Amino acid sequence: MKKVLFALSLVALVATTSCGTKKKIADLETKNKEVQDLLNTATIKLNSCLTEKESLAGQIDFLKKSNTDLINNMNNVTTLSAKGAQNIEKALETIKEKDLKITRMQDALTKKDSMTLALVTSIKGAVGISDPDIEVNVEKGVVFISIADKLLFKSGSYVVSDKAKEVLAKVGKIINSKPDFECMVEGHTDNVPFTGNAILLDNWDLSVKRSTAIVRVLTNDLKVNPAQLIAAGRGQYIPLVENNSSANRATNRRTRIVILPKIDQFYEMIEKEMKK
Repeated sequence: MKKVLFALSLVALVATTSCGTKKKIADLETKNKEVQDLLNTATIKLNSCLTEKESLAGQIDFLKKSNTDLINNMNNVTTLSAKGAQNIEKALETIKEKDLKITRMQDALTKKDSMTLALVTSIKGAVGISDPDIEVNVEKGVVFISIADKLLFKSGSYVVSDKAKEVLAKVGKIINSKPDFECMVEGHTDNVPFTGNAILLDNWDLSVKRSTAIVRVLTNDLKVNPAQLIAAGRGQYIPLVENNSSANRATNRRTRIVILPKIDQFYEMIEKEMKK
């Protein structure tokens, strides 16, 4: 009987022990699962942190490089700003100098134009502007007195007429009043061929001969200094209009006196005219 009781007690103890172990195992498995879940979560977070750390490290390197570039750029900008300021200052000085030169040139041109206008007025007053065959004008700052050949010569002739001498006397008076400037006497013809004679061969010869004839009147009769005069023949080669009519050919037959003054020599006469 005792043996039976002992056996039953042992079975009961084993059964009780076995139930307690299973429970502990189950609890351990549950805790193990929780720990494993925590480990997995921690691993995921760790990997995420490592990735973020790598990204941040890249950003830090980029920011460091950007900062270095910005510092270098700031230095360059400072250098460029200093050079730019110097260049701007030099440019402004150059502009001021050019403006001053332009102003001086404009003043000089204005003064020159005023003087030329006064000179033309003076010559017109001396020569007379009522005759349509006498023209006084300015081309490129040079004063010209153009006299139609019908006032000076007969057709095909280089003998100066008496009427022409009256006009030339007025021109000679102006020349004699200012001995330091020059006058060029230009002879011009139309394009009708000159038949020629023992003295003249063509229109060019005729234009030169007419020019020297006027020069001789100025020097011999009006006592103009020969050193002030230039005789030139232009022939038919610089017409004012086409030689296609008798009226146009008459226009082209002319003598032109080119006055080449020095402004300082004319200053007195111009000043008087400006005051009128």
